[in-house]
Amino acid sequence: MSRGLTTVFLLVCAVTLAACGSRNAGPPPDNLDNACAIVAEKPQYLRALKASERRWGVPVPVLMATIYQESKFDSDARTPFRWTLGVIPMGRVSSAYGYSQALDGTWDEYKTDQKNRRARRNDIRDATDFMGWYMAETRDRLGIPLTDARNQYLAYHEGRAGYARGSYNSKAWLVRVAGEVDQRADVYAAQLRSCGRGQPLRV
Repeated sequence: MSRGLTTVFLLVCAVTLAACGSRNAGPPPDNLDNACAIVAEKPQYLRALKASERRWGVPVPVLMATIYQESKFDSDARTPFRWTLGVIPMGRVSSAYGYSQALDGTWDEYKTDQKNRRARRNDIRDATDFMGWYMAETRDRLGIPLTDARNQYLAYHEGRAGYARGSYNSKAWLVRVAGEVDQRADVYAAQLRSCGRGQPLRV
């Protein structure tokens, strides 16, 4: 194969691989502090969020505030590397990945439960469906309302067993962050109502 044909072949392979990558990916929205701007720039986000809300009952602003905190809407978000001696990488802090920062084990549980082996964490539709599924289970097991962004986030971050033990009580930073998630959910809800894209968060 000539050098020219080889170059063309490699380019085709690269394009094909890119096309097989994450659906609905691309860079995060420009203005993460405005829910209306987010869904205007990424209408596929709103479709996915609304679908999850219809299926699981979790309000769109709660989902959005959690995604903001977990990944800043970065489809390929990962935890940082751990280092030994400051120079030797020892793997990532955890297996959390994608919009929802779901761990490998929890994601596998979701795929098995929902019989969706092709679900991907860097797909906004799958990620929002996962979050709705997880929060609905949290409501059923722990009694946390789906509108309670603060405690849903604490259970999401710590896991349901950790939340039930009150593990977050020894993590002042996490309690603060959960409060910020709650505030952001309220702000996102008000913004979405202002642009005709949402309903009241708490009724």
